[in-house]
Amino acid sequence: MTLQLTGVDVYYGPSWILKGVSLAVPPGGVVALLGRNGAGKSTTLKTIMGLVAPRAGSVRFGDAEIGGEKPHAVNRRGIAYVPEERRIFRDLTVDEHLAIATRSAAWPPERIFRLFPALLPLRERRGRFLSGGEQQMLAIARALVTGPRLLLLDEPSQGLAPVVVDAVITSIEAMRDEGLAILLVEQNVELALDVADHAAIIDQGAIVFEGTGAELRGRGDLQSTYLGVGT
Repeated sequence: MTLQLTGVDVYYGPSWILKGVSLAVPPGGVVALLGRNGAGKSTTLKTIMGLVAPRAGSVRFGDAEIGGEKPHAVNRRGIAYVPEERRIFRDLTVDEHLAIATRSAAWPPERIFRLFPALLPLRERRGRFLSGGEQQMLAIARALVTGPRLLLLDEPSQGLAPVVVDAVITSIEAMRDEGLAILLVEQNVELALDVADHAAIIDQGAIVFEGTGAELRGRGDLQSTYLGVGT
């Protein structure tokens, strides 16, 4: 199913945060949404997931209008969200996190632990004893067991050691290769462009560039102006 945002406006109180945002994620595609801090990236993901209601515009997933639906309803349509904060439960084990979230047989434990082998020996470890990288892997795994067709990833590499970032990149590539659509918000521009088919830049709540990853990689002017790369 294609995710399609058209002319989406979002306000926080009187503040106009998203300004006519239009963006698409095709089935099986990986789209990177890039921009400086405060540009509107996370708000875009929250709007898709139903955590923020749009004031105007359309959010469609396949044939359904989902703008303003509750998060549990959006998830049941096939969209899962991994927030920047991860939101791991401190007192639940890895296995318990997966058990309470499982809604689909598409991602059984053996498939999860093939994707994240580092979690296999930690199945009985509680969330508070996991490292940041282990928590990130668990947060993605917990989203996958709901059986999504589209995964929303918010800053998956933030605060992680380089070796753990490599593991997260490998997992994103594997999910992409299995046909899962992904909308990726990421400050690490090189990482994002390595895994994404297409990229969009958002600045002050408006989309200012859309194109392939290769096109953006060749536009040093855009990277300097809107992403702070090379400045």
